[in-house]
Amino acid sequence: MEHDISPLPKGTHIDDYIIDRVLGDGGFSIVYNAHLASDTDHTVIIKEYMPKKMATRINGLQVTSLDPDAPEAYNKGRKLFFQEAHTLASLKHPSIVDVTSFFQANGTAYMVMKDEKGVNLQDYIKKHHGQLSEKLLRTVFPQLLSAIKLMHDKGLLHLDIKPNNIHLCDDGGKPLLLDFGAVREMMKTRLYEARVVATPGFAPIEQITERGYMGAWTDIYAVGATMRSCIEGNPPPPANERTEEDKMKPAEQLFHKKYNVTLLKAIDWAMESDPQLRPQNCDELLDLLKDLPAVKTHQSFLKNLHIEKILPSFPWKKH
Repeated sequence: MEHDISPLPKGTHIDDYIIDRVLGDGGFSIVYNAHLASDTDHTVIIKEYMPKKMATRINGLQVTSLDPDAPEAYNKGRKLFFQEAHTLASLKHPSIVDVTSFFQANGTAYMVMKDEKGVNLQDYIKKHHGQLSEKLLRTVFPQLLSAIKLMHDKGLLHLDIKPNNIHLCDDGGKPLLLDFGAVREMMKTRLYEARVVATPGFAPIEQITERGYMGAWTDIYAVGATMRSCIEGNPPPPANERTEEDKMKPAEQLFHKKYNVTLLKAIDWAMESDPQLRPQNCDELLDLLKDLPAVKTHQSFLKNLHIEKILPSFPWKKH
C-alpha cells in the first residue's frame, strides 16, 4: 500500500469546518487552522489523528492503517486520541486548552479547539535564552498550578508538563496547558509501564523507574523543572542522573541576585529528587507562591514579539 501522509489541502470540508492551512505536524497528528463553513470569521484549530508510521491517506481524505492485515495498533491509537479529546472537553479551566468538539470521520478522529493567538513557551525561552522575568513566572505558574489542581481533583495526572506544552496567550496574562495525550488516572502506586511518556529533564525519577510511586508530586516536579528552564534557558539534568549524582546546584544558590528568594525556594522544593520531600499537592506550592510580594499582571510580557510571524509554528508542531 502506498504510504501517503500528506496533510489535508486548503478548502477541504471536515464536519462543519473548512481547512485553511497547516499549522504543524508531529509523529501522531496534523494540526490545521480552519473556519466554520457558515462563518469565515470564526476560526478554530483542528487536530487530526495521523500516526505517520502506521497510517496512510487514501483518495486525499480517508485515513487507514498502513498494514490492512494488522490494524490493531492504529485503532488503539485512534481510541486513545479520542479519549484525550474527551478528557480535554471535560476539563473547563481558563488555563487548559479549550476543546469545543471532537468527532470521528474519514477513518480517523479529530478534535476542535478554540483558536488562541500567542506563542509557545519553549519558543519564547529559546528566543530570550532563558532569563525570563520574575513577573512572567509569577503571572504564568500560579494559573497553571490552578489548572493542574483541577486535573488532580478529578483524579488525573498530566505527566507531560514542559515548556513545549505551554502556550502564552498574546494578551500577556493567560497561559494554556496543552497536549493531554499522556494523561493517566491518579494512583499512588503503579506497575512499570514502558509506554508512559517521560521527557528527560522534566519527568521525575518515579516516572522513569520501575514500580515508581506517581501522584500529584510527579506533575509538581515537572512544573518546577519548567520554571527553572524559564530562568536557565535549558532543561534540567535528567532525573536518573540527579539520583546517581546530583550536580544540579539549587536555584536559590545560583539566581538569588536576580529573583526573589521565596520564588527560587519554591522551584527547589518542587524539584526535590525524593518525591516525599516535594509539595504533595498543588495547594502547598501555591501557598508558598502567595507569600511573594504583590506583582502587577495586567501589562503584557509578550510585547515587542512579532506574534504573527511565530504563529505558523505555534504551539502544536510536536504533538
